[in-house]
Amino acid sequence: MSVGDSGLDGVPASVRAQLLATEHWSLLATRSQTWSEVIGRIAVYLTLVSASVVSLALVAQASGFGTEFRLMALTLSAVILLLGTLTYLRVHNASTDDMNLVIGMNRLRAAYAAMAPGLEEYFVASHHDDQAGVMQTYGMGVRRGIGQPLASATMFVAVVNGIVAGALGALVAEAVGAEVALVAVAGAVVGLTDLTLTVSLSARHYLRAMASYQPHFPSPVSASV
Repeated sequence: MSVGDSGLDGVPASVRAQLLATEHWSLLATRSQTWSEVIGRIAVYLTLVSASVVSLALVAQASGFGTEFRLMALTLSAVILLLGTLTYLRVHNASTDDMNLVIGMNRLRAAYAAMAPGLEEYFVASHHDDQAGVMQTYGMGVRRGIGQPLASATMFVAVVNGIVAGALGALVAEAVGAEVALVAVAGAVVGLTDLTLTVSLSARHYLRAMASYQPHFPSPVSASV
């Protein structure tokens, strides 16, 4: 597919460039606005987590670790985990939208390269809209490996949720009279289970989305497979 297809031969190159640039800036603005909102959502969530910890510390200082403290700890942990799950879903959806925006901008770079052959060697981001092209754009031309997803906002929120889930599991185990060792094991198992399920579901969703997508401008390696 090339920019000259679909009856665009009569459109001046300057007009094509202007239309492509307008679309590019629109995608960039949408991407910036999306992540600004997501970062604000994460900040609110972390503020609530911190406030809950401080509240529990004040209650423990005032009344000890009695029934009131345990009840408040269980309630706050459950509420924070619910809010954290909702925050994670928002971050996950934003990451999916971000991937689609990157795909769109990669397509636009393919159009720039078609309009001015030889220009692609100056691009830092990719002009291919397949998985390899998306990863190249996210890495800014550098292969980052496993560090890219591990350092993502999605993973960060998932880890915090896993910690909260582990604390909730430990509190429930302690409430039913489990021994100290079992309380620790219950907290670790619940926390790791929550983290594993969250990460695996996200990875499966991403792989399924990429598998169902048909790139318009695949990388040379992808096109030859």
